[in-house]
Amino acid sequence: MPFYDNGETRIRYEDVGAGFPLLLVPGGGLNSRVDNWPNAVFDAMALFKDEFRCITMDQRNANGGHSSGPIPDDAPWEAFADDQLGLMDHLGIDRFLFMGYCIGGCFALKLMERAPGRVVAGVLVQTVGHNPAHPDYMFDAGQNVWAPALLARRPDLSMAQVERYLHALYRARPEFVYSVTEAFARDCQTPILVLPDATPAHPIEASVAVASLCPKAEITVFPWSAPEGLKMRTIDRVRAFLRTHRLGA
Repeated sequence: MPFYDNGETRIRYEDVGAGFPLLLVPGGGLNSRVDNWPNAVFDAMALFKDEFRCITMDQRNANGGHSSGPIPDDAPWEAFADDQLGLMDHLGIDRFLFMGYCIGGCFALKLMERAPGRVVAGVLVQTVGHNPAHPDYMFDAGQNVWAPALLARRPDLSMAQVERYLHALYRARPEFVYSVTEAFARDCQTPILVLPDATPAHPIEASVAVASLCPKAEITVFPWSAPEGLKMRTIDRVRAFLRTHRLGA
């Protein structure tokens, strides 16, 4: 298990395959970790390592993962972006493709804001976003599911710190995909492919908003994960999207 260290933060990552770099973030919310790939709606690490250099990581403080770091309540989305861009710097990678599942959609837009010249194109699979029908769903999941296991292994942290962190993630900007503003999305020039979902954590409103606001975004049909034939055609579309923008880069 290789690690990337940066001050108080330690990131466990995997680097497989060869070709143009593709940074992949598995789903799982704040428990996004490498071990989640086999249970994903499709395992991008397994599917795309035949023609891309696939890099993935345990996000900081994911339960069941091997990455750790502070939980900053002043700029939490920026801290995740620092981890991801720092890892790419560590690997000597300048420009790369990005595919993020679940919370990875929030990461995608933040990376496009922070490093637009480096993120060649992005695929957002079942993105997390603000759900008007369940406005505190992500906050509550963090408090009730993620926090207890984290606090059990991190005596240096308190529930008060965790709640401030979750507030900064999900309540400080209760709109869109949390990590960036709709105003940024309207100006975002990075090509995007959206694979929507419709659950409390992955509201279809968030996927449609990304596709509607971002000038170079496109969206698949919904639902796309069944039947199997449609799912395979959607995966083929993802591969074609990645190939097109790899060649363009």
